[in-house]
Amino acid sequence: MPRDYYEVLGIARDASSEDIKKAYRRLSKELHPDKHQGDKQAEQKFKEINEAYEVLSDASKRGRYDQFGAAGAGQGGGAGGFGGFDFSGFQGFQDGFDLSDLFGSFFGGSSRGRREASERGANREIHIKIDLAEAVKGSRREISLERSAACPECDGKGAAKGSEVVKCPECGGTGQTVSTSQSFFGVIQHNQVCARCGGSGKVPEKPCSACRGEGRRGTKDAVTVEIPAGIADGQTLRIVGFGDAGRHGTKAGDLFVHISVAEDPRFRREGDDIYSLVTLAVTSAILGDEIDVETVHGNVMLKIPAGTQPGQVFRLKGRGMPVLSASRVGDHYVTVTVEIPKKLSREEKRLVEEWKKVSDR
Repeated sequence: MPRDYYEVLGIARDASSEDIKKAYRRLSKELHPDKHQGDKQAEQKFKEINEAYEVLSDASKRGRYDQFGAAGAGQGGGAGGFGGFDFSGFQGFQDGFDLSDLFGSFFGGSSRGRREASERGANREIHIKIDLAEAVKGSRREISLERSAACPECDGKGAAKGSEVVKCPECGGTGQTVSTSQSFFGVIQHNQVCARCGGSGKVPEKPCSACRGEGRRGTKDAVTVEIPAGIADGQTLRIVGFGDAGRHGTKAGDLFVHISVAEDPRFRREGDDIYSLVTLAVTSAILGDEIDVETVHGNVMLKIPAGTQPGQVFRLKGRGMPVLSASRVGDHYVTVTVEIPKKLSREEKRLVEEWKKVSDR
């Protein structure tokens, strides 16, 4: 009998998608076969966490798993392994038998869920470009966002003051309208979201004049985006409830903030570590020296030992990028290049020649 997928990843049953990702990344690093070569137990655990993540990271598979366990989350998509065939558009035959509700009740895809999804406000997306210093320390950006928000005149209900929200006369409160078509099975009823109520099953008795019964109006908001320290280029932040408002006071969508980090000519980032180059005079490489090295956290002194070779790498521990959502910090790696002078003064040339004579003995 397969282990509980939530137990495999060490998370609660109400864990968010982000919690699931974090748990999977942590465990896959710990149990990766490259770290445990020949360990069959570790190999089996690695397979289990991959299987658990494949199901729990997919909203539809997770829903079926929560309801029916591992059998309900089987591969193949669609309604629990029915070859990917989508029953959601068919309401049944002449006697009103509802195939979508039948299969929805078994596989978590009810028409009610579809109505709720259609009522919810749309998500919004924006792009923000930051420099490396902001990625190191984190920052706060205030942006201007055009979106639809709950109508202040009717508190988002869509109904004029003194009137109520009533059952939609077009669909009878079901949120769906029905059409029929002839097929080789007989007459089939096909349902679709009601155009009048948008799937909510309710309409204002008397529409609000300010929003025309929608319950939402276009607005321009100032939104503060908190950019965490350690964020990487290409990562996305989610601000819940800052998308478009839903119709008639239903749930708002979310705001997704896509972050791009500008390149810095002084540094190269790889994960949580920073890399840079430093050029030494040939005398410093031979005799040793102490030099000032620029890092993303400010300048530090680096001791160069005598006999340092070109291409040698020095590690500055804890001088790299902060690890996102953790207290750890990466490292800074300094690669040395040695500058050979193209021209020498008469005295310098004399000294080098004497040095050559000594070294040739």
